[in-house]
Amino acid sequence: MKVRQTELAGVYVLEPNVFADGRGFFMESYHKAVLEANGVLYEFVQDNHSLSMQVGTLRGLHYQLSPMAQTKLVRVLSGAIYDVAVDIRRDSPQFGKWVGIELSAANKSQLLIPQGFAHGFCTLMPNTEVMYKVDQYYSPSHDRGIRWDDADLGIEWPERISQLSDKDERLPSLKDAELPTMPATRMVEDTNEI
Repeated sequence: MKVRQTELAGVYVLEPNVFADGRGFFMESYHKAVLEANGVLYEFVQDNHSLSMQVGTLRGLHYQLSPMAQTKLVRVLSGAIYDVAVDIRRDSPQFGKWVGIELSAANKSQLLIPQGFAHGFCTLMPNTEVMYKVDQYYSPSHDRGIRWDDADLGIEWPERISQLSDKDERLPSLKDAELPTMPATRMVEDTNEI
């Protein structure tokens, strides 16, 4: 597995080694020791799985407040998404910056998004299934989000957004959102280069 730092410190792309033959393929989608050897230290406690039936379905931008903030490891089982992470740590030099990457069943890449980042995706193919690991349990009372179309962020979604939940439609802009407070030590850990 290759672990590659994105332009946002703390956000990584994981590219598994895929062994294909006439039967199909085999890959290790998660390998804790490989991640730890690259300085990526998380203990995942829950897997989440979603199905989005239409192209242009948007989910996000979501996060949880401390102490229930979540790191996410996102992969696509079928179809494709444009996956986005936004740094929402007020004291971060990257505050308000975002990175987007295409994840698909074909490329088998994954995106690791640490605590202190908002996360969202839009579907690029019909019947897209996404699975992601989190290192903290879902907590409705800590659940927050920011608007997917916040002009201050300027996220360049590759598809016209056609499906959005009522909850996501009502999310505030970044400047009006309640944001997580991240300890300085956590921010230092998340900015280590591989």
